[in-house]
Amino acid sequence: MARIANFDDWIDLFKLWREDIGLDERIVENYQFDAKFGELHSREIEFGDFAGRPKWERVRQIPDQRVRDALLNLIVYQGDTEFASVEQQRHLVETAPSEYDFHALARVMCEEMRHGWQMSYLLCTFFGDSGRIEAQKLLERRAFEHKRLLGSFNERVNNWLDFFTYTQFIDRDGKFQLQMLSHSGFAPLASSMVPMLKEESFHLGTGNDGLRRVVKAAVVPTSVIQKFFNKWIPTAYDLFGNDHSSSAHWSYSWGLKGRFDEHDAQQTADMEHLNEAARLLYREEISRLTDALNRLVPPGSEPLRVPDIRFRRSIGEHAGGRYTIEGDPLSAGEYDKYLQRILPSDDDYRLLEELAGSDDWVEQKNVPAPRAAHG
Repeated sequence: MARIANFDDWIDLFKLWREDIGLDERIVENYQFDAKFGELHSREIEFGDFAGRPKWERVRQIPDQRVRDALLNLIVYQGDTEFASVEQQRHLVETAPSEYDFHALARVMCEEMRHGWQMSYLLCTFFGDSGRIEAQKLLERRAFEHKRLLGSFNERVNNWLDFFTYTQFIDRDGKFQLQMLSHSGFAPLASSMVPMLKEESFHLGTGNDGLRRVVKAAVVPTSVIQKFFNKWIPTAYDLFGNDHSSSAHWSYSWGLKGRFDEHDAQQTADMEHLNEAARLLYREEISRLTDALNRLVPPGSEPLRVPDIRFRRSIGEHAGGRYTIEGDPLSAGEYDKYLQRILPSDDDYRLLEELAGSDDWVEQKNVPAPRAAHG
């Protein structure tokens, strides 16, 4: 495929990408894509080796090629997740349990596409030929071909319980990443995060409210819901990156990516454990949300649990380890049998496929359908 020359060329590819993945055009009906920017936390770089200097407005102002390359990489990875999630969710249109849910899905997908558009705009506008090449690649990889850059975004989203669990846990990791990038020393990236975080809050609410509605309907057993927690949460842990990460260390040292609690943290950043610290804050947050869900679980049903941070990990010091969701070690033979019991089975998927034809498995909402704001 010929390389694009400008952002208008990228827009043409974006339209072709929607056709290629089979996106229902009702999703984007009347939605106007655009780049949005918000107010910066600070006009000065907030942390790291360049703290106190003015935030960079142009890539050429960044004094080191290594910093420029790391910044490009952060934007590419963020953009890749946005387009991947649309590819993962594209078939859910056909089985939306209500008009409300259809419009919630449409809003989530439009805003995810807009976030990918935003990252592509930055790449094409500020990074020259290398940025345009990477922006084009964002539209060439496919989640359903297992070619996206991060593991969660190559998993299948088969049904609406998948979707609610995904938006509860994977989009919540996205909130953490956006918040950390909102402190970036590169002003166009930091100011991009402000509207993206506002839009992301609806995605998280869709997941949390969806799970609440599923639990309250009491049709899907909590034992089945738990299996989807077990499917998605370990992949969310992995999204925070490797333990003792040198790339996280340098991203912080160079002022590119802050801590989730950068403004509130009382202690100096532990440069060797930045990813681990963010992952633990994430686990604390999803544990509180799961505790709230358990208050809705019918008497006699199994409570929902957040898997241990060692369970089913693919990266980091626990990668390939054999642990239960409580964190207890297992032998190789025990572990294979255990996974068969505690991950979604063919029977679970068949149950959810059968329920997709009804509207009683999830509590219905008698409120106006949500609409995405125009870009």
